[in-house]
Amino acid sequence: MKFNNFEKLLPLGYLFLVLLGIIKQSVFYNQFGINILDYSSLMDILISPISDLTSHSNVFLFLLVFLTIIFFVFLYFSKNHEKPWVQKFFKSNRQFTILTKEEIQLYLGNRFLLLASFGLIAFFLGMGIGTGKKTKERIEKEDLSYDYLLKIDNTEKQVHLIGVNSLNYFYLEKGNKNIKISPSVSVKSIEYLHTEEKK
Repeated sequence: MKFNNFEKLLPLGYLFLVLLGIIKQSVFYNQFGINILDYSSLMDILISPISDLTSHSNVFLFLLVFLTIIFFVFLYFSKNHEKPWVQKFFKSNRQFTILTKEEIQLYLGNRFLLLASFGLIAFFLGMGIGTGKKTKERIEKEDLSYDYLLKIDNTEKQVHLIGVNSLNYFYLEKGNKNIKISPSVSVKSIEYLHTEEKK
């Protein structure tokens, strides 16, 4: 399996991930009436895909397994392209049977990238919609864990942290269903509360 201009695909791939990170963040925060781009820096936007991928280890592992499986499936197709069942699988492409070996490898490489792209779109969009909807439901049911202690302007607040970027903290206080946004410069400290310390 081969790729056209692989060295040129890497920066385009990261740009694609950045766009997906923006979409995920926008979809998540829009459910709360927040335009996240108004509260983000350029650096937040650039690191958003990495942050999203590393913040949920189980989801990241699932995505990694998914991409690895489809990669090896297409690699197997590439190495066995002459077998009748592989050609039958791609029978919708009439030219598949007359392509050279290199052309078949490029064809399969492009199909892999297409499928991987759709998988990433579904992953990030699903994360944005799913986590936003779940958080919204928990807010309505008042089923949140207030496990962070923020010290803001010499006042301590026990909060449920919705999100953080380089410019702002997004959180809820007990008894208030409205999300508050505090600039990072006003937050003096943040402390994670263990179960026995939570009030």
